[in-house]
Amino acid sequence: MLHRRTLISASAIAAATIALPRVFAQPKLEKTKISIAVGGKAAFYYLPLTISEQLGYFKAEGLDVEISDFAGGARALQAVVGGSADVCSGAYEHTINLQAKNQFFQAFVLQGRAPQIAMGVSTKNMSSYAGIPDLKGKKIGVSAPGSSTNMVANLVLSRGGLKASDVSYIGVGVAAGALTALRSGQIDAISNTDPVMTMLEQKGDVKIISDTRTLKGTQQVFGGPMPAACLYAPVDFVQKNPNTCQALANAIVHGLKWLQTAGPGDIIKTVPETYLLGDRALYLASFDKVRESIAPDGIVPSEGPKTALAAIASFDTSVKADKIDLAKTYTNDFARRAKDRFKA
Repeated sequence: MLHRRTLISASAIAAATIALPRVFAQPKLEKTKISIAVGGKAAFYYLPLTISEQLGYFKAEGLDVEISDFAGGARALQAVVGGSADVCSGAYEHTINLQAKNQFFQAFVLQGRAPQIAMGVSTKNMSSYAGIPDLKGKKIGVSAPGSSTNMVANLVLSRGGLKASDVSYIGVGVAAGALTALRSGQIDAISNTDPVMTMLEQKGDVKIISDTRTLKGTQQVFGGPMPAACLYAPVDFVQKNPNTCQALANAIVHGLKWLQTAGPGDIIKTVPETYLLGDRALYLASFDKVRESIAPDGIVPSEGPKTALAAIASFDTSVKADKIDLAKTYTNDFARRAKDRFKA
C-alpha cells in the first residue's frame, strides 16, 4: 500500500519528467550577451524592437540584449561594421548597398513591410513650392546622411529630375531635434519617420510630397512591396550563431504578434514616455497611420528585395542590379520557425 507522501512524490517526479524535455529542448545559445545598434529607436519604424525589449521577450529567450541608439541607420550600421555592435536593427536596403561594396550582411527577421517615411516641404520656407525642381539648392533634413530617410529622398529627387548633389542633406535625427530643425527654418524640407512627420503635418508645418507610411503609398512610390526595418548582421555572424539569431527572431516575432492586437492604451503604457514627444494624442494618431506597415510575422515578402534593388539602382550608379545576389541579402528561415512557434 502506497502512503500519501509516496503518491505525491511519484506525481511530482512524473510531472517533472514530462516538463524536462521542454526545458532542455531549447538549443544552447552561442552568445547570450548581444549588442544591437539602432538608428532612431523612438521612431515607429523600430517599434517592434522597443516592444520586444520592454515586454521582456529577449530575456525570455535567454538573451541579455544591450541596445545602442544612434542618430540614424547609417551610423548604427557603422557600429556593426566597426565591430562595436553584433547586430543592426535597420533598413533592409543597407544589405544591398553593402554587397555592392563586397561586404555581405544578411537580414534574418523583418520588423516593417513599408518604409514609413514621408517627405515634406516646409510651409514656412517653401510656401510657393510647385514641384521637385524647386528643391534644387535647398537643405533637406534626414535622420542621418546615408540612412533610409536619405535613400527615400534620393529616390524622390531622381524621379523629379534632380540628383542628390543638387541639394544639401543635414542630419536631424528622428525626435525633437527634427521638429526643431524644420520649425526654426534650419531646413527647407524633411524626409523622416513617424511620429515626427505626423506631428509636423497636423500642425501645418509641412506639405507632404511623398508618403510611404501606408502599404498603398509604398506601392505608389516603389512600385511594389518594400521591406524596411529588420535585424541584419554580417553573414558570418549569422552562420556562426544560428541559435542566437533564432532567439533574436523569436523575440521580434513575439513582439510583432503582440502588436497585432495591441490597442492605443497598450502602446502608451509600453513605450518610454520620451517617445511621445510631449503629445500623446498625436503620437497615437501617428501609430494609427503606420500600423499596417508593421510586419505581421517577420517574413520578408518574396518580391520585396527586387523592389528595393530596383529602387536603389535607379539613382545610385554604384549599385549594379545584375551584380547583386539578393538571395544572400536575407533569409526567412529564422522568421518561419518563430512564426510557427508563436502562430503569428
